[in-house]
Amino acid sequence: MTMFEPLKAKKKARVGLYSIGLQAYWDQFEGLKERLLEYGNFIKKKMEVDAEVHYYGMVDGESRAREAGEWFNTQNVDIIFCHSATYATSSSVLPVHQINQKPVIFLNLQPTDRINYDKVTTGEWLAHCGACPVPEIANALNRAGITFRVVNGLLGLDYTPAISTTNEKTDHLPESQKVWSQIQEWIHAASVVRTLQHARFGFLGNTYNGMLDLYSDFTMIQAQTGIHVEILEMCDLQKYLSQVTDDQMKAKLNEVYEMFEISGDSPSDPIARKPTEEQLDWSCRVAIAQEQLVKDYNLDALTYYYHGAPGNEYEKLQAGFILGNSLLTAKGIPAAGEGDMKTAIAMKICDLLGTGGSYSEIVVVDYQDKTILLGHDGPFHVQIAEGKPILRGMGLYHGKQGNGISVEAKVKKGAITTLNMTQTVEGRLKMIFSEGESVDGPIMKIGNTQTPVKFQMHPDDYMEKWFAEAPTHHCAMSVGHNASQFRKVAELLSCSHITLCKNN
Repeated sequence: MTMFEPLKAKKKARVGLYSIGLQAYWDQFEGLKERLLEYGNFIKKKMEVDAEVHYYGMVDGESRAREAGEWFNTQNVDIIFCHSATYATSSSVLPVHQINQKPVIFLNLQPTDRINYDKVTTGEWLAHCGACPVPEIANALNRAGITFRVVNGLLGLDYTPAISTTNEKTDHLPESQKVWSQIQEWIHAASVVRTLQHARFGFLGNTYNGMLDLYSDFTMIQAQTGIHVEILEMCDLQKYLSQVTDDQMKAKLNEVYEMFEISGDSPSDPIARKPTEEQLDWSCRVAIAQEQLVKDYNLDALTYYYHGAPGNEYEKLQAGFILGNSLLTAKGIPAAGEGDMKTAIAMKICDLLGTGGSYSEIVVVDYQDKTILLGHDGPFHVQIAEGKPILRGMGLYHGKQGNGISVEAKVKKGAITTLNMTQTVEGRLKMIFSEGESVDGPIMKIGNTQTPVKFQMHPDDYMEKWFAEAPTHHCAMSVGHNASQFRKVAELLSCSHITLCKNN
């Protein structure tokens, strides 16, 4: 969905790419090197849709491997793809990755789904034997302590080169489509990592008192992700509030009326009522200040919570947070309540991948429908809503001080994946993924976001597995089945991870 333009653009991944071969072949088989480079340039062009690609060309010996490693260092690449174009010795590969130590993915991409057995020559066969050196290379890198991944399948050309004796148009075949889906996921993961390495997350206020799972070491977060945490005070936000103009208010009110349905009183909960004009005006005024704070501090995400003495001016200010932070989340600036920095990271990962990322926790289990309601009383990712989200006035925020406006909504029906970011006893970040389905079920009319989610196991069995992983009690809910994509982000961040529930 594209209701809102992002306030900040994500960074493109800087991708290194090279092809490998054996130097002795070039004089023996006319046109082979040029043919393999043509394949390499095809890969480069496909990758350039999503990335800034630096193609070194052919590496066919140990000295060229060292040159390539140094060259990739100068290009400041985030990830390297090695196209296994034909047989090459492992000594032509290992030096690249000893000199440049960024993650490496080997591409074993055969140009044809079947060679022409009656017409094939040795040179023709060599153009299709990219799988041959991969075991040797894997052995060498393993013994050198270098982690690698391999993508296997068809190259996916949309034409057949003139030199070929067989059909090489394979872009329509599943073995090609799978390959390019995997490559795209690796590139998107590298883009996430690069963006996080340049990101600024605001931390406004403090963490909810006593929620021990939420406490975070900001040095640890920067060490593991590159994120800078900018500590903000309520007076920083108050300054922008005092500068809000009538024209800004008019524009913000129009935006809110376009994006939200304004509720009547809840039929069941006396504290959930139709928003008053005063509540709506105040939330819009605060939303304008929140957006200006984000712009002036150049923030990529915001974590917030404020608990002050009853009746002070900052208590009134924080009571207007939910609307503005939901709008920020929809504009690519995830806002995580209760001071939960780890879930803000999870939400940002989801958002960078174009999958949403709404702030959630367990609300209640529906044992009749076999669903778990996931949601929160805080910010919601408006762009992944099922229908128009509802604004309700809240006579009080349960467990917190103040009153104001809250968002009542659920995530659109269909595939979802939850991403939980937690911390281990060793102090390392850990990701927990679960794929499920957002289904059409009832929700409470109490001014909270809630989505009924069905996993491929009984709710009790799922919760037993989930809780055993010692999660943070919040998670980010994304649209689509994204465990494969999230796993690649975790690997590039050197972050431990587990998939609890995967839909096939």
